[in-house]
Amino acid sequence: MRPYKLIISGGGTGGHIFPAVAIALEVKKRYPEANILFVGAKGKMEMEKVPKAGFPIQGLWISGLQRSLSLQNLLFPFKIISSLLRSYQIVKTFDPDVVIGTGGFASGPILQVAQWLKKPTLIQEQNSFPGITNRILSKKVSKICVAFQDMEQFFPASKTILTGNPIRPLDVDKNSSTSAKTFFGLDPNKKTLVVLGGSLGAQRMNNLIAQEKDFILGFGLQILWQCGTRYYNQYTRLENKDIIILPFVQEMDQLYAAADFIISRAGAGSLSELSYVGKPLLLIPSPNVTANHQFHNAKALTNQGAAFLIEESNLDTFHHTFSQWVNDKPKQEQMKKQLKVFAKPKAAETIVDEILKMIA
Repeated sequence: MRPYKLIISGGGTGGHIFPAVAIALEVKKRYPEANILFVGAKGKMEMEKVPKAGFPIQGLWISGLQRSLSLQNLLFPFKIISSLLRSYQIVKTFDPDVVIGTGGFASGPILQVAQWLKKPTLIQEQNSFPGITNRILSKKVSKICVAFQDMEQFFPASKTILTGNPIRPLDVDKNSSTSAKTFFGLDPNKKTLVVLGGSLGAQRMNNLIAQEKDFILGFGLQILWQCGTRYYNQYTRLENKDIIILPFVQEMDQLYAAADFIISRAGAGSLSELSYVGKPLLLIPSPNVTANHQFHNAKALTNQGAAFLIEESNLDTFHHTFSQWVNDKPKQEQMKKQLKVFAKPKAAETIVDEILKMIA
């Protein structure tokens, strides 16, 4: 019997790339001889990140339509044709047992061609409100792995499986809160607010924390603020014994262990990780994403009592919401419990189980 052969396509953002790589790593863990090929979009971050993770990747000439009038949009039909032809060549040559899409520009053409060629296909949808590509593909795809409940309103129920989003390995419990706070130079006896702005940073969220720092400290909290590499030089002057500012945090186990409260964006991958961590959560979703995914993701958690939500257009409610969030201890305990309901730490294993059933 020949080794399993899989094509995986996902990219454009880390939210699409990480689940794709996590699935590939889980397959390799079980079947080291498996042959896995990634397909991405030329010029996008997957073309760099996937080889660093140890997997080969081929690129398609594909990108999305621009929201504004652009010459790039005139090229879109040619990119679609080029990507479909190249995808046909890849699938025919590689002859995969299954083709998996985790989102991103390249996953549309490669999965479409795989469906035309009668190959088993699976999509992994990270968000609570799917994009149009996955909604189109879902009609012919073999299986759909989702991270949120009630996705049958978008996808055929018979194919939809609640698996969660794969997350990076985390062992928050190995670090005590005291030692984690000391690691970052914080007072081990004070409650800590962790602010997560993403690796690059979130401007409106950073501005909010800078503006409201004294209000936050007034609750007896200290702040561990990951402001992003893009904004670090702008905010580092605000650092003092109660405010630790970092451009990027590599030691996420320590960061989560130090946190008593967390303010974050609402990307699907981040929410899967934060659900596993289970600390009281205040979400400020980015409005600058396709289909307003982050708002829908945040709403799915807040509807279940797992988080508090403030939209960027309503930041004037910050004082009221923050006060309620920090002072309501019964609500905090409820949030912790509800976040654990959302957590699916074995998502990668469950998704690979489904892939292997398809191959069998």
